[in-house]
This record gives sequence, C-alpha cells and structure tokens, in this order.
Amino acid sequence: MKILILCTGNSCRSQMAEGFLKAFDKNLEVYSAGTNPSGQTHPKAIQVMKEIGIDISDNYPKDVNQFINQSFDYVITVCDNAKETCPVFLGDVKHRLHIGFEDPAEVSGDEVFILSEFRRIRDEIKRDFKQFYENIGK
Repeated sequence: MKILILCTGNSCRSQMAEGFLKAFDKNLEVYSAGTNPSGQTHPKAIQVMKEIGIDISDNYPKDVNQFINQSFDYVITVCDNAKETCPVFLGDVKHRLHIGFEDPAEVSGDEVFILSEFRRIRDEIKRDFKQFYENIGK
C-alpha cells in the first residue's frame, strides 16, 4: 500500500503522520510532502516523536511536485490549506482523504505550553491515523 500525506510546510503534522504509519506497519510505503515546503522538519516535532520512540530526525520537507506523476492508494491532507491547494495527480490516486489537525508550529506562548500543544497534536495524529490504519484493511 502506497500513501502520501500532504500538508503545507511538511514540517510537523505530515511528518508525524508519516512516522506513525511507518511505525504501525513497516510494509506500508509512506511519504509526506508539502504544497509549500519549509526548510526543515520542525525540531519540536522531532522532539515529541522521539519521546514516544519514533525517530523522524532524518525526515526533511519535500515538494509535492516530486510525487505528482506517481500513483497512490491514498493521498491524505492533514491541513485545510493543503486540502484546498492539493494538486491534480497525473498518476492514479485511488482514495483522497482529509484528516485535519491544528498546526502546532503556529502556537505561541512559553516553551512549556508550546511543547504541550505539540504533544496534544501528536497524540491526535496518532489516534486518527491509527483509526485510519485499522480501517484500510476492511
């Protein structure tokens, strides 16, 4: 099964979702990309994933255009902006889904609060992508 997860910057939510799906099933072919990729995976996304034993430190933001000619079983957007600007894929896409989350990179406040928001979003991503994973075989 081949899955592409799309976000705007491909620095937080899509990277965490990719990490979870790969952790759920090593046989899944999972990629993430952004409609306007940022320069790096967000350090706090790396940190909160590492806290639960998933290492995404080697991940880096990729442009969705590098995947535009490929075929996917699922293309999943995780932010509203990516949903609205999702390109037309030239390859075959069997299913398009939107599983949206708030952007933890947009949170302001002190370090403790910001990390708590990254953890909250991480846990929501885990919950929703676990449910997605359990349903794709049915």
